[in-house]
Amino acid sequence: MRHTISTGIVSMLLTGIAWAQVDLNKAQEIELDGLNGLGPTMTRAIMNERQKTPFRDWTDVMQRVKGIGPKKAASLSEQGVRVQGQSYGQAPASPMKKP
Repeated sequence: MRHTISTGIVSMLLTGIAWAQVDLNKAQEIELDGLNGLGPTMTRAIMNERQKTPFRDWTDVMQRVKGIGPKKAASLSEQGVRVQGQSYGQAPASPMKKP
């Protein structure tokens, strides 16, 4: 019985870690590198770009980091990655210009 309880606890902890929110502007390299779809090269590109200036939103990330497009942004967002507290697709819409 003890084994079952500790396995359940470990499972809950791992699930909690997998769904923890991570801000792209504050995440440590190891946090980013552990995400599905990000390897060391893309993690370094993210870290380098955010050192220049923090990301404003997901559009900014996709413009500045080669290899992150809408599909990758959606996948990262599903894993709990946020930019300025916003998930991908949750960012406020840009005001439309009147003709």
